[in-house]
Amino acid sequence: MRRWLLLMAMAALPALATADEAALDATQESRYRALTQELRCLVCQNQNIADSNAPLAADLRNQVQAQIVAGRTDAEITRYLTDRYGDFVLYRPPFKAVTLLLWLGPALLVLLALALAWTFSRRSQRVPPAATVDPEQLKKLLDEQP
Repeated sequence: MRRWLLLMAMAALPALATADEAALDATQESRYRALTQELRCLVCQNQNIADSNAPLAADLRNQVQAQIVAGRTDAEITRYLTDRYGDFVLYRPPFKAVTLLLWLGPALLVLLALALAWTFSRRSQRVPPAATVDPEQLKKLLDEQP
């Protein structure tokens, strides 16, 4: 009997999560979907909060929904979450001094790779060619050996 109740409770959990979303009208629903796609799950780190099953992601989804219902703009909601969790919660963090390496890092790595390739190619051009062997001298040396 307990197993049956537990299974019924587990089956009802997804229905409870979607019941909250039903409180949004069509415009709010599209904003909610867009925001939850743009916010990173702090537990999963490579998933957005819309796709994550982590409890923290569910809490963030509820916060986003509550703020949409409260009439806050997308910018206000994003600012609230970044003030609370930092820029890491955003998939596209803003360009500022703290995130400078994040934005310029890939370009710097490409430039470093090009500089290394150029250095190694220049170094290989400076290596003197191998000495050539005179066949007559080689034959004379081989004949002299006992």
